[in-house]
Amino acid sequence: MKTLDMSHYNDILPVEKLYRLAEEQQNSYRKAQPYSHGVFDDVFEPSILNNIIREFDSKEEWKTFDTKYEKKSQLSNDDSLGPNTRALIHNLNSGSFLTFLEKLTGIESLIADPYLSGGGLHKIEPGGKLGIHTDFNRNDHLRLHRRINVLVYLNEDWEESFGGHFELWSDPKGAQKKKILPIFNRMAIFNTTGNSFHGHPEPLTCPPDRARKSLALYYYTVEKDELQSKGNHGTVFIDEKGNRDEIGKTPFLTKLKRKAASILKG
Repeated sequence: MKTLDMSHYNDILPVEKLYRLAEEQQNSYRKAQPYSHGVFDDVFEPSILNNIIREFDSKEEWKTFDTKYEKKSQLSNDDSLGPNTRALIHNLNSGSFLTFLEKLTGIESLIADPYLSGGGLHKIEPGGKLGIHTDFNRNDHLRLHRRINVLVYLNEDWEESFGGHFELWSDPKGAQKKKILPIFNRMAIFNTTGNSFHGHPEPLTCPPDRARKSLALYYYTVEKDELQSKGNHGTVFIDEKGNRDEIGKTPFLTKLKRKAASILKG
């Protein structure tokens, strides 16, 4: 049976540090461009993340995505995660971390997703990418509206030449772009809206024995934000011409036709 490394268990979530960070950074976070976001280094005890990296490399139950927009792997099943990974995720879904996010972002009554829909461990191998996109805006399982993304990077000794920058775009054409290197113990947080274009569009150029690794968690509210799209949508990728291409949702007319066909069949 796997056992949890308890040596730094009490330091998994540095609550006092997080609350202090929220007080110091809330104004810059909310006023950041091209949309509200923040990048924070060395928040967690390195040994906590090192334990997750060891578990990360031992996993085989990855779900892979290979399309013109994305080439990556994802592990979201809680039962498939290692004990140290599960411990950090449960702490990041705790009331203490939600309070930190509320203080930082100004968004109240946040709700975590224990099912890790679209979240969990993410891995991009050499040649992989994640096209510029806006995220699905509603969690149909929880019936909640998506508001915040949290990304924790797990890439030790990551060099600029490896690529894999996390990019923030102000519009589909890529204006006012910001690039963030996904280095070890860096946490990126941003508001999820209909215009929060982001991704890792350039194919990864790291050595063949390396991969871009991260932990992703998403947070929700009952009420929809005014900056969200009016209708519910899946992930909306941006093609090379700046046009939107929605993935993951069946168009309403298609649903209607299927429903009608089902009724006619009796």
